[in-house]
Amino acid sequence: MPRDYDEKRDFIRVEVDCDIRFKPQGSEQEAIGRLANLSGRGLMFIAANEIPVDTQVEIYVESDPQINAPLHAVVRVVRMAKQRRGDGYEIGAIITSVLDEE
Repeated sequence: MPRDYDEKRDFIRVEVDCDIRFKPQGSEQEAIGRLANLSGRGLMFIAANEIPVDTQVEIYVESDPQINAPLHAVVRVVRMAKQRRGDGYEIGAIITSVLDEE
């Protein structure tokens, strides 16, 4: 019997709703979006503007230090789609490297 698509993932996807700061490769401008979900391998966030597939993006997600450490990483965009509701774009990305906190 075929499995549901989500069950084929290596890591569970966790729904979240928090700010994400990001800067696409080659840009000097940092932007703020909304993180929608996170897994051990990737994430999906909402951005006001398009970010082309295969773009490297530096991201930073703050969290309550008593619960989790912040996430500072480089991701590669693998999917971009206009939101069905609201303005903005859904950006799906895989984590390519985790950066040290400074």
